[in-house]
Amino acid sequence: ARRDATWMGHLYKYLGLTVGCIQNSMDSAERRAQYSCDITYGTNSEFGFDYLRDNGMAVQPEQVVQNGHHFAIVDEVDSILIDEARTPLIISGPATVSTSAQYTALKPLVASIVRIQTQQCNDFIAQAKKALADGDTEECKRKIYQVFHSMPKHKQMLHMFEDANVRRLHEEVEMQMLTEMRKAEGIALRGELYFTIDERTREVSLTDLGCDKMNPQDPSMFVIPDLASAMSELDGNTELSEQERIERKREIQANFMDKSQRVHVVDQLLRAYCLYERDVDYVVQDNHVYIVDEFTGRILPGRRWSDGLHQAVEAKEGVEIEKESQTLATITIQNYFRLYTKLAGMTGTAETEAREFKDIYKLGVVSIPTNKPVKRIDGNDQIYRTQREKFKAIIADVAERHAKGQPILLGTMTVDTSEILSRMLKLAHIPHEVLNAKNHAREAEIVSLAGQKGAVTIATNMAGRGTDIKLGPGVIELGGLHVLGSERHESRRIDRQLRGRCSRQGDPGSSQFFISLEDQLMRLFGSQKLSGIMLRLGMKEGEVMEHRWLNKSVETAQRRVEQQHYAVRKRTLEYDDVMNKQRTIVYDLRGSILRGNQQTVHNTILDVMNDLVLTQAEKFLFDAKDGDLGAFMDWIGVMFPITVTEEEIRPLMGQPQAAGELVMKRVEEAYEAKCASEDQQVLPFMERGVFLDAIDRQWQDYLRAMDDLRHGVNLRAYGQRDPLIEYKREAFHMFEQLMMTIKSEVASGEFRAATVRNVRRMLAAAQTNAEEFDVPNSESEGRPAPSPAPVVSAKPSGPVTAKDAFAALMGVSPDQVRASGPAGMPSPGMSGVHARPSSSVGRNDPCPCGSGKKFKKCCGRNLF
Repeated sequence: ARRDATWMGHLYKYLGLTVGCIQNSMDSAERRAQYSCDITYGTNSEFGFDYLRDNGMAVQPEQVVQNGHHFAIVDEVDSILIDEARTPLIISGPATVSTSAQYTALKPLVASIVRIQTQQCNDFIAQAKKALADGDTEECKRKIYQVFHSMPKHKQMLHMFEDANVRRLHEEVEMQMLTEMRKAEGIALRGELYFTIDERTREVSLTDLGCDKMNPQDPSMFVIPDLASAMSELDGNTELSEQERIERKREIQANFMDKSQRVHVVDQLLRAYCLYERDVDYVVQDNHVYIVDEFTGRILPGRRWSDGLHQAVEAKEGVEIEKESQTLATITIQNYFRLYTKLAGMTGTAETEAREFKDIYKLGVVSIPTNKPVKRIDGNDQIYRTQREKFKAIIADVAERHAKGQPILLGTMTVDTSEILSRMLKLAHIPHEVLNAKNHAREAEIVSLAGQKGAVTIATNMAGRGTDIKLGPGVIELGGLHVLGSERHESRRIDRQLRGRCSRQGDPGSSQFFISLEDQLMRLFGSQKLSGIMLRLGMKEGEVMEHRWLNKSVETAQRRVEQQHYAVRKRTLEYDDVMNKQRTIVYDLRGSILRGNQQTVHNTILDVMNDLVLTQAEKFLFDAKDGDLGAFMDWIGVMFPITVTEEEIRPLMGQPQAAGELVMKRVEEAYEAKCASEDQQVLPFMERGVFLDAIDRQWQDYLRAMDDLRHGVNLRAYGQRDPLIEYKREAFHMFEQLMMTIKSEVASGEFRAATVRNVRRMLAAAQTNAEEFDVPNSESEGRPAPSPAPVVSAKPSGPVTAKDAFAALMGVSPDQVRASGPAGMPSPGMSGVHARPSSSVGRNDPCPCGSGKKFKKCCGRNLF
């Protein structure tokens, strides 16, 4: 971003435009200055995180750095809006509950069961080989089926698949076990395993046999109970009292949560052991686990897998398990860029994703001809049966071209493959450089030399690195840079980007991919036809297949994967759209408070109180006969420090609007009187701070609850319900509750909070009035009472208690204060106090005096 801003800035400044650039190390003032420019350069993550900080963390208008979302131009738009679309931007904080200890405790059990199943697979392979030698193909297919569903990357099984006949048997049994005739047999075969793995969906499930093995004394320890049945059975038990039933329900729910968490930890540990490979999906450096970007091969510092998977990998590798975090603010790349009124981008590989750009972003794709004709020669894919044959062919091709002096860029998908090829090149005495996640520090140096005569460079997914490789002297005569791909990527775009590293700016170049049927893409999505062709042709070891028709077969496999990934991204977006609408409402509310002037914030607070009062009036006073006046009076007592009697409200039963207006009039009088007594210079900050704090705390809790809902709602598909519809329905009710909770927090919080000057004045009054209490006139109905004659009490023999202090703060006698103290502070000048329920202030609630301490450690320290 800094480079482009510097290069292009001269032109823009000549045209009278200002240019800024966002850098990671900038503070808020510097960022705000950069965003105020006509054109601002930066990375997608910096823009996204600034948006989240502005809307979820800023507490003063001066801390907001962005100034709207008008026009965005995205470089390498397919990489940002498609490849990274599934990665949400998350600002996190420390979690209130940690499960790190469970990963450490359960690791030995999981490691043990993985070893047992590995040995079991070895036995199955031996039995399959024997059955194959004896001509018992059915038994061979059953054993291969079991190994594939327990250890899909088992080395001996993959070696057997080098035989086209065995691969055909495997494909047959997979299809047969999906039919109605053999579905039960497939379930029985999987039941003999300790856990099952679905490599395509990357899911792992513990079987009943696995549960028994992990804890023979209590096999149900890893079985999630049927919560609905247990609750239904409990409701039908007439022998239990209501209190006993409530206690039993709590026990059942606690047991359900405990077992659910334990099973989740076990599943994640199994995924870490069986599906995530070191130096492929991640690397371990400096006692930390770092994710490797599957598209660029680079380490992703600061990123962690979600849902406990990262802790599971850390436990597997024996490194320190970092503390869990909870989401404070989040947005996906998709929804962030959809905020812009105008969106555009450029890339060399957008045609294959034209449908997704149209469906998700409403963007059309236009192809622009190259400035100079492309001279690149793309060879047909070289297809081999096994990886061993493929690697030998790659080394032979590299040796031949290296002998002529032609520079070679050898692209690999994983760190592991790059190191295997590096060792083979060393054995062949071919000098080379390796650029992967372990050696990224020398990237600029390695790339600068990759186009020199005789250079051989191994790079993990060179695609996306956005670097022009300059050709050295004499290279053009040798045919330019030759790009050699060690396997096809799941995305055609990544392959095209790798090919695009050569033949740039009209230079000559060539490219070719080497593929084996053991490659992950071919093994999971595309080897059926090719293996059949190889079988019919009777191909021997080392023989290669190549034809443009076979290239189409490989592209078909890639399309299958792309369609699957597109479906996942689209489904993810459908879920996130729900959160996006809710996020917009909450952020708009927060923004209006953050940027509003004093009067706007003050009026919004009164509107919130009015909505709250009317909602509760409609809830409790909807009918003259069936309304609950007592509950409404209790709610008023808990929420507001006002005087209102049942005699005033009773005639308004069945008239919630009128009752609400009466109560709101008293609330507004009380709040205006309270504000009048505060420090007028500090009051706007206090009002804004209380409002923002209520939004932020409740929004964070809501995000955690929505995460739980998102992870659990898919189970409703078993009940023939659409999880997305269920998610929308639940989210709607949860959001209604969120907004009501925010309003309640704001209403009560604004009355409880006090400016520093007012707190000092009231605390001083607490000491003075401990001996002399000014008793208000309870019949004045909210009007300021004349100064009555003081009621003198005996001087306390001990220190002033919290009860005495609260009485002084409230302007009442100690006898009028309940044991647990009031929930809030009435406005000065109010002549009466409605007694509040004893549960209005909890031990761990913020102290109403405004000190910021917990009630039990402040004014309530002598009450507990």
